[in-house]
Amino acid sequence: MATYNKFNAWAETMVQAANLATDQFTLALSNSAPVAANSVLADITQISYTNLSARNFTTASSSQTGGIYTLTLNDLVLTATGAVAAFQYAVLYDSTVAGSPLVGWWDYGSSITMANAETFTVDFTGAAITLS
Repeated sequence: MATYNKFNAWAETMVQAANLATDQFTLALSNSAPVAANSVLADITQISYTNLSARNFTTASSSQTGGIYTLTLNDLVLTATGAVAAFQYAVLYDSTVAGSPLVGWWDYGSSITMANAETFTVDFTGAAITLS
């Protein structure tokens, strides 16, 4: 299982600019390690997405119960339509807010490659974002 890491600036962006219930969250892929101090998509070195399916997540639910807010995103299945460049890091960002602020990233431990017709699933086990 990949290790999740949070970008530091996301806490401020979430409070000041984001609407978690309606914003579009998208996946970026990189073979260069992000750092917690990165704040916007331009800080990430992305791979080419030429041979890859859409990278937008759909929101499964956005709710608050007992003072705990939960945003749940559906799992995302990426499909290769040709060779896809190697990546090790999957980065979640908010593509609705100006500058595409970064939320967090997963480190898969080693580079992943995809050949034509192969799939890769970004699997959320539970909520994507929980606030209490």
